[in-house]
Amino acid sequence: MHRKCKENGLHVKKEEIRLILKELDPRGVEIRGLRRLHRRRYFAKGPNYIWHFDSYDKLKPFGICINGCIDGFSRKIIWMNAFTTSSDPKIIGGYYMEAVQRLGGCPRIARGDKGTENVKVRDFQRFLRRNIHDGSAIDSYLDGASTANQRIESWWGFLRRESMEFYISLFTDLKDRGLFDGTYLDRSLIQFCFMGIIQDELDETTNVWDSHVIRPSKNASVPSGRPKIMYMFPELYQSEDCLSPVDRTDVQLCQNNCTFRPAVPCDADIYNICNFLMVESQLHLPADAYQAVDLYLHLKNEIISAL
Repeated sequence: MHRKCKENGLHVKKEEIRLILKELDPRGVEIRGLRRLHRRRYFAKGPNYIWHFDSYDKLKPFGICINGCIDGFSRKIIWMNAFTTSSDPKIIGGYYMEAVQRLGGCPRIARGDKGTENVKVRDFQRFLRRNIHDGSAIDSYLDGASTANQRIESWWGFLRRESMEFYISLFTDLKDRGLFDGTYLDRSLIQFCFMGIIQDELDETTNVWDSHVIRPSKNASVPSGRPKIMYMFPELYQSEDCLSPVDRTDVQLCQNNCTFRPAVPCDADIYNICNFLMVESQLHLPADAYQAVDLYLHLKNEIISAL
């Protein structure tokens, strides 16, 4: 409140504001003093009632962009993909449509932030549910600040602790040693050497998460258990699958407006040059991060020396 007053040109002391608030809102002051503020209670009716999706940008400065989606009820990961960009709406739309085709339907609600990269998911979600009338007045697509997208934001913390902290430190070390300067070549070489390894890391972390036990919450409306089990057998939790059926023709129309990840993990020209240099030096694709660093440095030196 003191900050709000200053921003509006009111120069008052903090003690004066404290006394005024005590007079105007004594109950609020009492609750805050007891640290008993009531947080919003999260609620999802069942699996596929709401999907939360967002991008993880901690590796973006090095050319690796991660995008993921989590089911709000079970906390099972719907997709978790690494690619060269997370700002192309057709790529993000492709992730969504791959999940829709794999599961045979779309969620009741999709929740993303207000970024332009999510416009295709928004359009696809509303298009696929346009003829479904389930008596609910809630929009089938919700957007807002990333910080309010609590399910996926919470999972990013788990991802960093379990696996991505290592790669953040590894790439930062390369930068500090002057071995990565953020040029297009360096970013492309990182993508060529690390994209497959990081995707494998994401897949493994996802499997661990989907199989671990989520502890009971004080919020009685939030179930506990293994995400994979909660997602597949909602009846065990007095719930039901909320997946909305989709028409095959509608799915095809949406897919025609998507861009799906190509097999090439970086710029096509650099990809061809790297493959040529690997064949020439009798090298193989790396099996771990340390081999990927060695390959990155070798390819970087070879290309720079040839320029």
